[in-house]
Amino acid sequence: MAFDPMAALREWKQKVASLQERWRGARQENEQLRKEIEQLRRREKQWEQREKQLEQREKQLEQERERLRQENEKLKRQLEEARRANKRQAAPFSRGTRKANPQTPGRKSGAAYGQRHSKAIPLKVDEVIAVPPPAQCECGGSLEVERIESQYQQEIVRQTFWRRFDIAICRCQKCHKRVQGRDPRQTSDALGAAAVQLGPDALALAVQMNKGLGIPHADVAAVLQDGFHLQVNRSTICRAVDRVARRGEPTWHALRDAARRSMVNGIDETGWNVDAQLRWLWVAVSEQVTFCDILPGRGFEQAASILGADYAGWLTHDGWQAYYKFLRAGHQSCVQHLLRRCEDLIKIASPAAARFPLKVQAVLQQALALRDRYHNHEISLHGLWTATGRLEVKLDQVLAHPGRDELNRRFAKHLLHERPYLFTFLYCPGLDATNNVSERAIRALIGARKNWGGNRTPRGARAQAVLTSILQSAKQQGKKPFDVLVELLCGRDPHKILNLVPLTPEVPLCSSLHPPPCCAVPDIVATGPSAGLAATPI
Repeated sequence: MAFDPMAALREWKQKVASLQERWRGARQENEQLRKEIEQLRRREKQWEQREKQLEQREKQLEQERERLRQENEKLKRQLEEARRANKRQAAPFSRGTRKANPQTPGRKSGAAYGQRHSKAIPLKVDEVIAVPPPAQCECGGSLEVERIESQYQQEIVRQTFWRRFDIAICRCQKCHKRVQGRDPRQTSDALGAAAVQLGPDALALAVQMNKGLGIPHADVAAVLQDGFHLQVNRSTICRAVDRVARRGEPTWHALRDAARRSMVNGIDETGWNVDAQLRWLWVAVSEQVTFCDILPGRGFEQAASILGADYAGWLTHDGWQAYYKFLRAGHQSCVQHLLRRCEDLIKIASPAAARFPLKVQAVLQQALALRDRYHNHEISLHGLWTATGRLEVKLDQVLAHPGRDELNRRFAKHLLHERPYLFTFLYCPGLDATNNVSERAIRALIGARKNWGGNRTPRGARAQAVLTSILQSAKQQGKKPFDVLVELLCGRDPHKILNLVPLTPEVPLCSSLHPPPCCAVPDIVATGPSAGLAATPI
């Protein structure tokens, strides 16, 4: 077979072309692989950066979690301290951490001491005791009397004495009825097995210590035994308390009627146990009368049983919703409660969240300052109402932007409900801005609740309410509770009403003052629970 150079050349060209094509494909593949490698390297760098960012984010989250954990622990400790303080029976005035540099207690020395006082020398002296001089001086020398100085001492007598009443027992010649005499110092007509009794002063002192001072029956018996050598059992004191309460019930009912006639009442309630069951101690305080009752609930039904559902006077209270169902009454929500809530929010809020309670606090303090300016005759009545309108506009602007904090939003919601009743004391000068009068009346019973927790029976709860009302009203009117108890013990008429009850309705403090109709009740009242208040002139 002959060699064909042209065929061989074509074959070689084809092989060269094939090799060139394969080389071009390999080159393109290498280029593509190189690009992929570069892309993977870039992705690797990006992942490394992301990993670093995630590590930083993880550190930040760990720090935030630690901060939240510490804050949570702090809030738990504060909550536990608040719970312990609420349940603490002793030292309720403890303020927690001591000051680093507390002031020195007591009076200041020198000119800064202040006005000095001393007890007056008595006009009558019952006993004079001559104190002889010492036999000799400490050095052994003899003594010569130069003058006589007097020292006075006021002491109590620790003794008891017995009375015997020789009672004339008579028989009516007409109807043959048995009749016996009675001395004003007798507390009972009982004879025979019950002929030995305690006198009115001893019983009144026991009742005053128990109901007026909150001392338990056993401690009252111990005081009478140690102080006056008077042997008394706890059951005797308990029966005496019940007897005085029964005789005081007509006065108690009359005090309730007087509270309903009063134009201004402060009302409040607190928990009270009766037979180990939760009940509520209600207190209504007017200018001259304090009325207490222990009831099974905390709603409007119980409040209406005290003042009447149609009470049309003025009520100062802490903002409890049941009070606003007195549709015919004018309302003043306690400003001090709101200021205390502002202080609590400021203590636990962040700097940004604390702005809202700080603004609310400033507005309420300005309202109190405005009241003081009016009482000091620095502004007129028209100026007072004008400034009050500006304060209302300012408060509305503050309430429109409570922020995102949940506690602030909840507080703003409460303030929006209380908004129509915050500045009533400025539209009616003389009306108290707080419910301190009812708080003070309840505070007198808090000691008794801490000592024995409440009452064992409903009958004891009734006696507690009756005697508390009588004793507190006597204090309000400047009368001695001891004398009132003696009058109850020695009275013969079971229906007698003491002279603690005002005979005429109490005149409102601002009977001649009426604010402009446009400022009396804002429009928001129409949507609240006291929509009927809009018809009541202020």
